[in-house]
Amino acid sequence: MPRIPLTWLGDHVELPADLTAEQLAADLVRVGLEEEAIHTSGVTGPLVVGQVLELTPEPQKNGKTINWCRVDVGAHNDLDDDGNPTVARGIVCGAHNFGVGDRVVVALPGAVLPGPFPIAARKTYGHVSDGMICSARELGLGEDHAGIIVLSRLGYGDDVTAPGTDALRLLGLADEVLEINVTPDRGYCFAMRGVAREYAHSTGARFTDPGLASDDVLRERPAGFAVEIADDAGIGGVPGCDRFVAQVVRGVRASGPSPAWMQQRLTQAGMRPISLAVDVTNYVMLDLGQPMHAYDLATLTAPVVVRRARPGEKATTLDDVERTLDPQDLLVTDSTGGHAARVLGIAGVMGGADSEVGEETTDLLLEAAHFDPVSVARSSRRHRLTSEASKRFERGVDPQLPRVAVARAAALLVEHGGGTVEDALTDVDRTSAPEPVAFDPAQAGRLVGVPYTDDEVRATLTEIGCTVEDATTPWRVHVPSWRPDLVAGVDLVEEVARLRGYDAIPSIVPSAPTGRGLTRDQRLRRAVADTLAASGLVEVLSYPFVGAEQLEALGLPEDDERRRAVRLVNPLADGQPYMRTDLLVTLLETARRNVTRGTSDVGVFELGLVTLPPAGPGVAPRLAGGVRPDDDTLAALEAAVPPQPLHAAGVLAGLAEPAGVWGAGRRADHGDAIAHVQHLARLAGVELAVTADRERAPFHPGRCARLSTLDGVVVGHAGELHPNVVTALGLPARTVAFEVDLSALLAASSAEPVQAVPVSTFPVAKEDVALVVADDVPAADVLTAVRVGAAASTAGDVLEDVRLFDVYVGDQVGPGRRSLAFALRLRAPDRTLTAEETAAVRHAVVAEAHARVGAELRA
Repeated sequence: MPRIPLTWLGDHVELPADLTAEQLAADLVRVGLEEEAIHTSGVTGPLVVGQVLELTPEPQKNGKTINWCRVDVGAHNDLDDDGNPTVARGIVCGAHNFGVGDRVVVALPGAVLPGPFPIAARKTYGHVSDGMICSARELGLGEDHAGIIVLSRLGYGDDVTAPGTDALRLLGLADEVLEINVTPDRGYCFAMRGVAREYAHSTGARFTDPGLASDDVLRERPAGFAVEIADDAGIGGVPGCDRFVAQVVRGVRASGPSPAWMQQRLTQAGMRPISLAVDVTNYVMLDLGQPMHAYDLATLTAPVVVRRARPGEKATTLDDVERTLDPQDLLVTDSTGGHAARVLGIAGVMGGADSEVGEETTDLLLEAAHFDPVSVARSSRRHRLTSEASKRFERGVDPQLPRVAVARAAALLVEHGGGTVEDALTDVDRTSAPEPVAFDPAQAGRLVGVPYTDDEVRATLTEIGCTVEDATTPWRVHVPSWRPDLVAGVDLVEEVARLRGYDAIPSIVPSAPTGRGLTRDQRLRRAVADTLAASGLVEVLSYPFVGAEQLEALGLPEDDERRRAVRLVNPLADGQPYMRTDLLVTLLETARRNVTRGTSDVGVFELGLVTLPPAGPGVAPRLAGGVRPDDDTLAALEAAVPPQPLHAAGVLAGLAEPAGVWGAGRRADHGDAIAHVQHLARLAGVELAVTADRERAPFHPGRCARLSTLDGVVVGHAGELHPNVVTALGLPARTVAFEVDLSALLAASSAEPVQAVPVSTFPVAKEDVALVVADDVPAADVLTAVRVGAAASTAGDVLEDVRLFDVYVGDQVGPGRRSLAFALRLRAPDRTLTAEETAAVRHAVVAEAHARVGAELRA
């Protein structure tokens, strides 16, 4: 976010002499610019100018040569016998880029440099060093650590660098810098010009607009370097470039240093000084808001052409990265090797390496253009390349600035680097004034709730730069060129509310409309979360992004549909480019992380969306920016969005019941996972069938249950994880898990209200039945037979509850067989059951179990 040095801001707006960054932040927040941070140099205490009087090199035993210096620091010198500060201070310095007579920056004892690094007199190399001669890096002014700051080389004359002068103020280290947060619709505040205007709105201070073109800037000039714009169609029919200004400046010391004051301001604004040409273009951008670029004229061949990239075209940008270009990328090219053949840069994002300013550059071509925000934003995101220029172009730049910016940059180059500005100028201008906004002044009062008068509304719009035609209603409002965000009446209402003061808007609590409460989906989601939490599990959230290695760890077969995942074009992490198709993929990673941090007993669950792309490409149409898509395009867009059902998943590892004085505890097993899913199904009012599933990854082939509705729709799986998966993820042995499709569960549930049934007042009858079956018969099949048999008995459907309470394998039942014991609770709604009726239920259960699974009553 932009950093605002107070001294720089004062060039454009009248500031109080005692203004602090804190007060400036309070003034700007009234007009919607929030404070992000207040930055200081981090340097405190005595930092002064010193003049080197003596310099004695002293070789050391370690091979290093240090300099023993006598430095005149004016009023901060040591006192002589008469009590006058005439004795120069002795300082040890290891740098060698300065000499006798140079004026340097000295940190005296008591100063604190960034770090913090306190300065004190200390004995070193056989001397008492009474301070430190500073480099740029030690003061936070740059990265140069090897060389001492010699003030004359930075452009400071003897008139301002007398020994003892306060170097904090000289170097701007005493200045405060305010960093502000700018919303995307107010890109003009990425420049001192825009912030100064907002400060004037807030305080009424006198503002001088440096972005207005003078008559001299606008005068007719002969045509300069040839420029062509070959992008009439653009994205969504909007040309990628509608203005391009080019100016030649010759004989400039382009690679030399910029003046000290400019370097100081750039550093305070968060940019690194590089060379005169680069610093001037950056300075103008920060000051006016117009991004610029300087080309080495000797490397260019006319004409410069603005065009779209060709398929397969590549370019190397200033960061030395070769990039494969997209046909939607807007390029600035020249005609080296053919018409528009060489790429000079991605328009509005970053320049190319071929034409950058070098050590031998003396002739420059300055570029200031106006590029389409949508085109720049797409290229910036496509190449993951965010620059100071792209930040401004994608938010909207004043199309009337290019000529002003070029004139300003050319003047600064000539002033500080010599040379001449050619009278010829290229200005390809295809801009047009925005359409006036139809605006009813009463709309401001209606929407904001404050009774603004027409005069107040008109004055506010005029203040922000609008021209108002108010002869009829609605008014015709012509917005200023630097506010491309003002396109409708509601935008103007927002400006009225902002500048008239948000504090003037009354705080009125609106009446809550009557409604039907939560939807069925919302109620189920909350009930599921509450139930699992009440069961002792902890809810977690995980990112829905996964990588191929995570799918491999689950042991998914190559043809598993869960491997068909949506791949992100611009993932947060290169190793996780896919949207998850299974909730356990990310939940198991969360469980693993908890186990590796010392939690041996883990019980976690998550509710989240999974993305299930259908077979086929499913490519969404590309939308043009700035226009509403038609109905067919919206329908195609919606059809291309893959289904995203809501899933619930849980992982249990270690003990389900803790050990204590009551016993050794109980390890979580696959029965716990199945029970959780069945509990969730009961919440939704859905009866599930439980069957064995030997092929579902990542579960154990002998301890996995497939849970389906009675119509055969699979809603989830639960069971013990495969040993290979447990080992690959580093989880405790016998870890269990479950996952259920809540969207499918909800679809299977009835929307009808649940009908309450009377509670029987008659006593319960209990019967236990032990059935012997083959050991490969699932217990769920036997349980189903018990339920069906009990319901078909001559006593009627009197089965209230049934549960499996014992499994026996041993000599009493023979090899290859096992005994399953069930406890039945029987109760009739209208009578007390007789012994004959309970016996009839028992006989019906045994008969049905024998018919279905070959069960026999255990003797």
